[in-house]
Amino acid sequence: MHTTSGPFPATPPEATPGAKMLYLIKRKPATSREELVAHWFANHMPAVIQGQQHQVAQGKPHPRRYIVTLYEANEQGEHLWDGIAQLWWDRPLRRPEVAHGTTPTDTFQQKAEPYVPWASTEYVVIDGADTLKVEPLTLNAPFPCTSSGFYKVSYLVKAKVGIDFDQFYSHWLHTHVPNVSSIMAQVGGFRYVVSHSIEPQVEPYAGLAELYFHDEAEWAEYRKAIKPDGMEEWVDGRGTLVLGAKTEMIGLP
Repeated sequence: MHTTSGPFPATPPEATPGAKMLYLIKRKPATSREELVAHWFANHMPAVIQGQQHQVAQGKPHPRRYIVTLYEANEQGEHLWDGIAQLWWDRPLRRPEVAHGTTPTDTFQQKAEPYVPWASTEYVVIDGADTLKVEPLTLNAPFPCTSSGFYKVSYLVKAKVGIDFDQFYSHWLHTHVPNVSSIMAQVGGFRYVVSHSIEPQVEPYAGLAELYFHDEAEWAEYRKAIKPDGMEEWVDGRGTLVLGAKTEMIGLP
């Protein structure tokens, strides 16, 4: 995996090997936010970890990492998405014919709407991973654990209909990434990751950008300082979501 030595990338970042599988999660109408998160952490994540360990022991393909981001509510108090699970694999997973959770296998899936994997190619622009606090539990099983003390902003990027995705992704990496990185350096942002959809024509979003700040004040300074760079030619601004987060749940670090 390519990482930069400083906050400003001298060259476009290289892709992380393999595929980053994304799972957007939304709870069912009768499920509370707290209920969903409780079953996600206590029931679903341990099952995924155990499944990974079994696959490793059997010499079968398995995820290398497993991270969950819990999104905050928007200004209207709504959770457009409750969170996103991310699993890193050596290759993209096939899109299932039936969405996961259609027939629930655990309580979490009983509480969440059915979901499907979204395959992406990851680019770590600014690493900053050492700034994130990952502290395995000591009085229970070490994982899953939680990480906080940051403010993470996720852009779920919706593309305009009929665009040339090769041109779009080239502009994103060669023009937009340096623009964002320079502002991140100014305001103190410490981690920046971009994920491009492997099959953008069929996925709900063309990509995901994740920006990590120490607090919301840095995020506010970023919004003041960032300037347009042409992304609007390809991006559907109304369909793009900007979601904040203060907590991650770590399944496989």
